Amino acid sequence: MNPISIPWDSQAAWPLLAILQFLPLLGALVVLALRRGSLATFAGVILASCELLLAILLYRGYDPSKAAMQFAEHLSLPGLLDYHAAVDGIGILFILLTALIILLVSLYGPVRGLGPPWRLMALILAIESSLMLMFTTLNLLWFVLAAGLQTGLIGLLLKLWATSPRMEQAIKTYIKFMGMGLALLLVGTLILGWGHAHVGGGVWTFDLLELQEARVGPEFQTLVFFLLFYGLAIRTPLFPMHGWLPQVAEHGNIAVAPTLLLGLKIGIYGLLRFVLPLVPEAVQYWQPFVVAFAVVGIFYAALLAMVQENLRRLLAFAVVSHTSLIVLGLFTLDHLAFQGSVMLAVTFGLAVAALLFMTGLVYRRTKTTQLTELGGLFDQIPFVGIAFLVGGLSIIGMPGTPGFDAAHLVLEASIARFGGLLTIAAALGNLLAAGFLLWAFQRAFLGPCPEGQAPVERLGLAEWLVSGAVIAVLLGVGFYSHPWLELIDVPLATLSAHYAQP
Repeated sequence: MNPISIPWDSQAAWPLLAILQFLPLLGALVVLALRRGSLATFAGVILASCELLLAILLYRGYDPSKAAMQFAEHLSLPGLLDYHAAVDGIGILFILLTALIILLVSLYGPVRGLGPPWRLMALILAIESSLMLMFTTLNLLWFVLAAGLQTGLIGLLLKLWATSPRMEQAIKTYIKFMGMGLALLLVGTLILGWGHAHVGGGVWTFDLLELQEARVGPEFQTLVFFLLFYGLAIRTPLFPMHGWLPQVAEHGNIAVAPTLLLGLKIGIYGLLRFVLPLVPEAVQYWQPFVVAFAVVGIFYAALLAMVQENLRRLLAFAVVSHTSLIVLGLFTLDHLAFQGSVMLAVTFGLAVAALLFMTGLVYRRTKTTQLTELGGLFDQIPFVGIAFLVGGLSIIGMPGTPGFDAAHLVLEASIARFGGLLTIAAALGNLLAAGFLLWAFQRAFLGPCPEGQAPVERLGLAEWLVSGAVIAVLLGVGFYSHPWLELIDVPLATLSAHYAQP
């Protein structure tokens, strides 16, 4: 066995991962059967809460000192779709993030009045089922198929609950980009399966652990790297594959769909789980080019964010800028940078969810996200302003937020690997982020009220709950980050062994 391959424990005693995958799908069917507004909302929230409790149970039962994948489940199925699920600390962290965000979305969606609650709840729970499959499967083909299902469901969410007359163009752009990304992922996956058959006695497989045992030959590593990397970079999104995001952010759904697309960082997870361990030689060869694009992306998106007059487009470019910082950390190929990147991905997921939720609550009251038409909101809905500010400060990496330790780890490793000049450039990009996020907060919440602006509606109970939850989680993780770093330490040490420096 390759000394840096990842082993997996024996078959789990009971299928906790399968329950995590199928409980939301069962919940979606229950909600569709109920088809009653308040009852469907209640059932959706209860089922999302149960999913979060199961995720916490998974976390509590995980042993962070083991390098092996845990809670393993294996079931032989016809063809190439063998069911093999297992998790390590990285997967558990993304599962916890997903379960929490889905619960917040299930509370937020009915507040926004997004059509029949039963339809929205069923769609949200079905999306959660596909996400849980992606974060637990070790079969790359299952990952791609679940990504396709999730893409289609979110496309339906955008179509049913878009907020702009130009939504058709935005949806077409979304389908075009995501379809291309899925096609690249599928072709790269098939080449990996063929490569395993070529060196493994004619046996096709898409299982991560088996693919690591018999890696694709060096002549195909670059091809596989580009197919998988670009397919995931579109979903991340990373400059310059981000063209779909500003249109979808401005003309699509305000908060629910963007949160499910951007808050969960599936592209980052795919890079960590599949690309970095499967094609390490190609990753090392193309590392300088990816790092160069990441640094350019930090500045490019930050500068574009500073000239936006629409809050939704501003947040879209903020995501691109800070995703570039995460990718910079990943391609530093260092253990500390891996830790920082994973923590940044989780932090940005929570922070972006907070910013999008608060933007949705502002839109519900003012019917606009144009910064020129907003102002004085802190006097009327101060708790929304506080949640928006905490989300922005978390993205910037202020002390007391989870982004502080994470950004510190990425920049420290970047100095050691690339030197001070590139690291200073990345830090300056983060400084630009502080500028445009605080500028947006000042204009929307602290600036003067536009003439003729009517008094806005006060927060309801569910809105207080969502706003308070994002503040509590961001500050709680910020002041108590050690358990989460400990959770991912051993699996990331295994990953960094592929890139040990002399």
